[in-house]
Amino acid sequence: MANHKSALKRIRSSETKRLRNRFQHKTTRTAIRKLRQTTDKVQAEALLKTVSSMVDKLARKNVIHKNKAANLKSSLTKLVNRLAA
Repeated sequence: MANHKSALKRIRSSETKRLRNRFQHKTTRTAIRKLRQTTDKVQAEALLKTVSSMVDKLARKNVIHKNKAANLKSSLTKLVNRLAA
């Protein structure tokens, strides 16, 4: 167990951040699955915009790597562009 007051605070704050990151990551993964299952192009384009911003936010906060974010956005954009109108 930590002895210093600052170490105790660090434990509390890192746990809070861990839970927040886990929630945001899981929410983003669910949105990506929803986008991949969509067959309507108009709806997919609207979803792509929100999913892209969610992925960018995760990369900005170092929850996922920036290259993974770029690869995800690229593959999802390709998927949306292949959908029939």
